[in-house]
This record gives sequence, C-alpha cells and structure tokens, in this order.
Amino acid sequence: MKSAVETLNPTRVRLTVEVPFEELKDSLDAAYKKINQQVTVKGFRKGKIPARVIDQRFGRGAVLEEAVNDALPKLYTEAVNEAELNPLGQPEVDITELKDGETLAFTAEVDIRPEIEIPDYSGIEVTVDAIEVTDEDVEKSVEQLRERFASTNPVERAAADGDVVTIDLEAKVDGEVLPDGVADGVSYTIGSGELLDGIDEAVTGLEAGSEATFTSQLKGGTAEGKDAEVTVKVTAVAAKELPELDDDFAQMASEFDTLEELKADSRKRLEDMKQYDQATQAQERVLDELLKLAEVPIPEKLLEDEVKTRKHNLEHHQLGQMGLDLGKYLEIQGKTEEEFDAETKEQAVKGIKTQFILDELVNKEKLNVNQEELTEHLMRRAQSSGMSPDQFAQAVVEGGQVPMLVGEVARGKALALVVEAAKVVDTNGEVVDLEDDEEEAESAADAAEAAVDGEAEEKNEA
Repeated sequence: MKSAVETLNPTRVRLTVEVPFEELKDSLDAAYKKINQQVTVKGFRKGKIPARVIDQRFGRGAVLEEAVNDALPKLYTEAVNEAELNPLGQPEVDITELKDGETLAFTAEVDIRPEIEIPDYSGIEVTVDAIEVTDEDVEKSVEQLRERFASTNPVERAAADGDVVTIDLEAKVDGEVLPDGVADGVSYTIGSGELLDGIDEAVTGLEAGSEATFTSQLKGGTAEGKDAEVTVKVTAVAAKELPELDDDFAQMASEFDTLEELKADSRKRLEDMKQYDQATQAQERVLDELLKLAEVPIPEKLLEDEVKTRKHNLEHHQLGQMGLDLGKYLEIQGKTEEEFDAETKEQAVKGIKTQFILDELVNKEKLNVNQEELTEHLMRRAQSSGMSPDQFAQAVVEGGQVPMLVGEVARGKALALVVEAAKVVDTNGEVVDLEDDEEEAESAADAAEAAVDGEAEEKNEA
C-alpha cells in the first residue's frame, strides 16, 4: 500500500492511498461469504455457491463494492497510522480508481489536531479576590443554622413578616380558573419571596379565615408569563420562634460545647469555601491568559459540530428540566438568537482551544494519571451526578468513558502546572500560594472541564 499526505490547511489533510489488488483478497473472500449467506441459487446448497456463479448471477461489481466497503476502514486506519496523524471525526472518502485485478485508489479528507507550540507561560500574572470573612458573614452563617432549628406556634392574630401562614390559592386568567391554578394547604413564610410577587403584601395583616386578591405574573404552569388574578385565603397563622443563641444552642445544633466554638468553626468553614473559590478563580483566569498566548487553529467541522452539540444539550437537557424552551430562555436572558449563537460559538472555540492546548501540555510534560487520582475524580463526579460511586463507575465502564475521565484528570494536572508557574496576587496585593492546596489538581480538573464543556457558563446563565 502506498499513501501520501497533502496538507490542505493547519487542521485538515487529504490522504491519497493506492492499494495493490492482492491486498483485497481477505475482503473479497469475506464478500463472497457474506453474499453466499444472503442469496439462494437453484442447484446449490446455501453457502456453497461458487464465486464464478455469484459473479454471473449477481455481478462482479456487487462483490467488489462489498469488498471495498469492508476494506476501506482498515486501509484508512493503516494510512493514518503510517502518517502519524491525529484525526478528528469521520473522513470524507472518495474512491478515485478501482480496476478489477489491478488497483484500488482512494482519497480521504479529514480534520486533524493541529500542531501547537506551547507558549512560555512562566510570566502569567493574575489577580483574584482576597479571602475575607467578616463578623457579619459569621453571624449570617450562624443565623441560617438557627433558622433550621426554629419552631412554629399557632397564634390568633393578624399575620406579620416572618410568620408562617397556611394558605389556599386560586389563580384566574381572563376570569377563568386555570386547570393548574388551585392549591390548598400551602405553607409559606412571609417575606421569603418563594412564591408569587405581591403575595407578601396580600397576606400581611390577614387573620385566619380572611382572604385577599392581588395581580401577579405567573412564573410557571400553563399560563406562564401571563398576569393572573390570584385569590389567597389564610387558614392558619403561626409565629416562628428561634432558639436563643447560647451554649445550649451550640450543643443542640453542633458537636461544640460553646457558642464561641461554633462561631469559630463557622468562620473556618467560610474561609475554606472562599479559599476553594479563590483557587478556582485563579485557575480560570490563568487559563484565560494561557489561551491568549497560544496560537490554536480551530477545525471548522469540529467547531460546527461542537456548537450543534452545545445547543442541543442546552435545549433538550438543561432547559427541558426547567420547563423552558429556547425562546423563553432567550426572553428571560434578554438576548437575541443572534447574540446567543455568537456566545455559543465563542464558548465552543474556548472549549476546543482549552482541550487542544492542555492535551498538548499533557504530552509534552508526560503527565500520567494513577489509579488513586482517577478514583478520587470518579468519586467527585459521582457526587455531582447524584449517583453512588458504584453506580457511576459502572455507567462509566459500560459507556466506554474511562479514557474520557482519564483525560479530564490529566488536563487538570496540566492546568495546575501552569497555575503553579504563574504569579497570583489577591486584591490586597498579597501573593497567593496555591501549591499546598490538596484539592488544587481536582479543582483544576473542574475548571478545565468547565471550559471544555461550556457547562459553567450555561448553568450560570440558566
């Protein structure tokens, strides 16, 4: 077999392949065998029809077509390996010559991973938010814990802010009660903002047995987005009672003996959260700077497919779970379809560039992923998916996605390498040291995959 490679552009090549006819023998034999099992000829047992009879009855052309279809994938793979190419997607194959008994020639155009030169990233500098936990932050955290241990007691008075009321609701549009516009026995905390706009003002001052009517734009259901006339009837009023903030509360709500110990623990937890957020912010900003430094050609077909995939996932998975279609989503976001398409393309370009350059770093630095790192990443992915580690691992293996997970961890290690070489300072001008963060590689893997998949942007927007 002879093959040659023509570079059409930095991300696409054309393979020209010539194959001596004798190399098609195995495929020809397989073609005759397959046709033998599919047809019947009087005077011959099924599967025992001679090749010359098949040629006479069904035509040599049918046999050649079957043989070539069988041989092409193997011949293409041999040519790709011989040329040491990294193809992306399926090739466009064109048979240019087929001479029975002599030669098979074909061309195959395919996108390839471009050759990327890793830039000098040692001079990257980024600024991140400083880690600051105020007394107010701690008080708010403790207050949220206190809310979880609140109790309610029925009262015979008008409802006030902070009270828990039991209400019946009826929504009408154009004077007609909606099929899904009636709800009884709903528990609602006044001031929480968890139901309809205007409901807080309507129920405040009402006693049990009283009702009020107000107008509100519906946030979901069959008449989503329409103005409805809502009647709300209060059937019960209960006052919320919070436990005293003292050592007894600390002992009831935590493993600590004193309120001061509980507050100290809350402060430490908040600092840890902000430290993780700071590390993620550093990784994202370092990655953005790295992408600015690198020249990465983008294969057109790959970009087109990536944009389609992102739009499909958003429309049929994320928005579907929220009960929205693309039109409603764009209305909520205040975007035109043209703006949405431009943003999706921009995110797709960033994702492809991120994967290409981090994969190149993995190869250049010979970064490996050990079993412990893969297991830890799998556990984290399982937790975020809502599946047990065993269920998630089984799904990954059955779906053939182990190499994908290995790639995610490897790219995270590559990004962590770049972050380690960068200068990171906070908004106070203090140098931030991320090297001792045990979760740095894992959070780097998250940051890298967010850029590759575009999930972070889409989830935030949704």
